[in-house]
Amino acid sequence: MNPLDATKSGFLVCIAVCTFIYTFIYLKDTLLEDPNEQKFSENTAECGFYPDELCSALFMGKTAAFKIGNVCQNTYRPETFSCIQTPCNCSTVLKTLHFITRPLSAEERSFSLAYIITIHKELEMFVKLLRAIYMPQNIYCIHVDEKSSEDYKAAVQNIVNCFENIFISSKRENVVYAGFSRLQADINCMRDLVQSKIQWNYVINLCGQDYPIKTNKDIIKYIKSKWNGKNMTPGVVQPLHMKHRTQFSYREYVRSGMSYVYPTKNIKSKPPYNLTIYFGSAYYILTKEFVEFTLTDARAKDLLEWSRDTYSPDEHYWVTLNRLNDAPGATPNADWEGNIRAIKWKDQEGTAHKGCKGHYIRDICVYGLGDLQWIIESPHLFANKFEPATYPLVMDCLERRHRLKVLHQAEVPIEDHWRFQEDSYFNMKLNV
Repeated sequence: MNPLDATKSGFLVCIAVCTFIYTFIYLKDTLLEDPNEQKFSENTAECGFYPDELCSALFMGKTAAFKIGNVCQNTYRPETFSCIQTPCNCSTVLKTLHFITRPLSAEERSFSLAYIITIHKELEMFVKLLRAIYMPQNIYCIHVDEKSSEDYKAAVQNIVNCFENIFISSKRENVVYAGFSRLQADINCMRDLVQSKIQWNYVINLCGQDYPIKTNKDIIKYIKSKWNGKNMTPGVVQPLHMKHRTQFSYREYVRSGMSYVYPTKNIKSKPPYNLTIYFGSAYYILTKEFVEFTLTDARAKDLLEWSRDTYSPDEHYWVTLNRLNDAPGATPNADWEGNIRAIKWKDQEGTAHKGCKGHYIRDICVYGLGDLQWIIESPHLFANKFEPATYPLVMDCLERRHRLKVLHQAEVPIEDHWRFQEDSYFNMKLNV
């Protein structure tokens, strides 16, 4: 055999061996796949025609569903809302946007929640959040950032006009991230809420990138069973690495579309009444009595004034007041208790979670498809943060599942327009 023939023979043997190895690995992986995963692999079009089936697989953590879902993100777009950019009559708004129009149980009818929602962009995300938490026995204060466009403000107003229990805050702030204006926005809404004729039990604050994991009924049951007249303000005594937030004076900068908080060299005075400053979540669930206390008590007023030039005062104000022994519903010995908000913080990778499957902004995960299973298995009431423009299927899956769960728990006849899935070939698995 000449050298050329020998080379050819060796080359052919190499190809045969490589083909065998590749075929073995492929068959091994295919056979080990869940049968449902093979089904999804065969027809990627299902993400558009039968989103409930793909969503169910994503919630169960099926590997093939993530692969298909990521392809679908580029082509799949939920149906755009009507009646939010252009005015519709209110009957059309309620039906087209699938708002629930009656209390779903006697327990819910007798326990009203107040909501404060601060928004500044992403109108469709606001509508998704509002209709998920909306119940006619509740009350909602919407704080629209003063910096928002006039078109945005008008669109929000068009929706609000259709509801007696939803209103725009009577005073709007130019909200700056980590600034006092964020805290002031909540207080503005609280002042409006305590004047309302609707009698409410607790107030919950949300932002425009939040979404509920639990139903209205679940939230009420959690509050009654775990807290029963107590406030939820998760937090601890201010750690050393956070003391700079209240030891130095900070200022808000708002100019021509740019806004931020910056430190000065000025050292602040001690807190009023020698209060111990705590650090915690900016999100809370508070009794009406506690809200009235924060608006009238001298210590609360003075702490608010002292907090004007601190960094992110909403992360110390509520938790500090709720640790006062004589505050209504106070929890002086509480720690991080209270499952209010599910957040994937970047510095908690490997401990509280296994990483963000979307992307991080300010060390907070914007959820991707691979985060869906973690979200629905969380014990928290709400989750943050969502970007439907970036990951449309994430939001669509969550809201379809949430509405199915709400209707599953209903103790009254269900009206057709409450359903999202009017013509569905597959009923999403709730696992509840």
